[in-house]
Amino acid sequence: MISIITNQIGYRCKDKKIAVFRGVSNTSFSVIDSHTGKDIYTSYVSAPMNNPSSNETIVLGDFSSITTPGTYQIKMDNYGVSYPFVIDQDVYKPILKDLFRMYYLQRCGCEVSKELGGIYAHPACHNSFATIYRTDKKIDVSGGWHDAGDYGRYVVAAAVTIADLLYAYERNCSIFEGNFNIPESKSKVPDILCEVRYELDWMLKMQDPETGGVYHKVTCASFPGFVMPEEEIEPLIVAPISTTATATFAACLALAIPFYYNYDQEFCKTCYIAASKAWEALENLDIPEGFINPDGIVTGEYADKTQTDEIYWAAAEMYKLTGKSQYHEAFKKLVTEKVWHGYGWEDVGSFGNRAYLTTSFPVDNEVVDKITASMKDYGKQLLDASSKDGYGISLGTEYIWGSNMVVANNGMALLDSYRLTKDKDYYFAAKSHLDYLLGKNPMAMSYVTGYGTVSPTNPHHRPSIAKKKPMPGMLVGGPDAGLHDPQAVAALTGKSPAKCYIDHYDSYSTNEITIYWNSPLIYLLAEFM
Repeated sequence: MISIITNQIGYRCKDKKIAVFRGVSNTSFSVIDSHTGKDIYTSYVSAPMNNPSSNETIVLGDFSSITTPGTYQIKMDNYGVSYPFVIDQDVYKPILKDLFRMYYLQRCGCEVSKELGGIYAHPACHNSFATIYRTDKKIDVSGGWHDAGDYGRYVVAAAVTIADLLYAYERNCSIFEGNFNIPESKSKVPDILCEVRYELDWMLKMQDPETGGVYHKVTCASFPGFVMPEEEIEPLIVAPISTTATATFAACLALAIPFYYNYDQEFCKTCYIAASKAWEALENLDIPEGFINPDGIVTGEYADKTQTDEIYWAAAEMYKLTGKSQYHEAFKKLVTEKVWHGYGWEDVGSFGNRAYLTTSFPVDNEVVDKITASMKDYGKQLLDASSKDGYGISLGTEYIWGSNMVVANNGMALLDSYRLTKDKDYYFAAKSHLDYLLGKNPMAMSYVTGYGTVSPTNPHHRPSIAKKKPMPGMLVGGPDAGLHDPQAVAALTGKSPAKCYIDHYDSYSTNEITIYWNSPLIYLLAEFM
């Protein structure tokens, strides 16, 4: 077990840089040049602290004063050295490209070319018409991205992914100006907007044109074997309309329209009509509460018993887009009941808060004050939790399925608080969440495939399994103390929460990937590049 842990990708020159030392008794450490082995800096570690999530006693070492570009390691006598890491202002450019290109490689319904896709190339897949559940009606729902390690496509997952990516582009458009090597790279439209458009075009097909309601997902009845996408040839089934899909569809399209207005106004008009119809469906349709898999379908459920936050997001985005009072009144009514938070597929309130606080239309000052105060309180809770964790993150001992998503989403929320308060402690805490995902964690591994000295080699991802090589640039789910799959139960029973991770292709609860785990990580990189 390695004793000295850092972000394995590296740091920008002026970043705050903290190493974690576990199970050590020394009081000093040094930074060495990885190429020459020479000591270039020596300092002292912090007082010992107990870290309950990993069941370790750790100390910390600050080496922020090292700002010269280069490749380095941390050394402590009798305890070896850390994995090497880079200090450079452009240290995150390579990983950003592969995190983004994952979306192209996850495309459904089109050929992924050998030239652009390498060993993950495949012919067009899932292009047959899909049957609407318990009807004889067949519709075209081709396109979009494969959601995760399987080949299903899910509206609620797509919506938050798109929101993350668009906000990342808004935050730092300059990092997305290069060629990301996708088919549209020679277009005048930025690659990120082209890639997101591919998913939006699919989402539009998931709306019932008569009612405006949005179907929850399209999958086969069950998961396929570990095959390439073109080899899944079972009939496609469109699951029933859900409130969560309809609301996040409306929110997502309303958010997207301004990004495309200067490139394709007809597309924007289509999106506006679709979003408006989805809102009308929320008001008029009798859609059952929540969503559960109908009989005969066992693919990803994305069940969510609380759908108010999705409507909250939709109302805020529709008001931000249009300024219409009907959306404003709906949002204000919901805020009266509760301020919602969260950037995950199940908890989307933070997207609604962001939309309302950034609209150019008149706002209710009391509502603004209530949202702002609640966001500050939420951020303070995350900051306090981060300060008590040796690895600098806000999970406490709550490591759930998809914990790495929560880490990235909480990093986004901490950045919200930084912008509201200008307190740099929030900024540094958010950066610690990025450092955790890239190696500074109790597993001492980068959780992004292909990046870092140690990274997942056996993700639960069908193309990677079929080709016997992990697709680069995928963030895996991370530790799950709930042990929700047989591999996790067999290997991880009795482990501390932060170490309930196994790099096994069949551990879907710890080692799967999804489109909405990559997207908040891309957002964090947009902030820290």
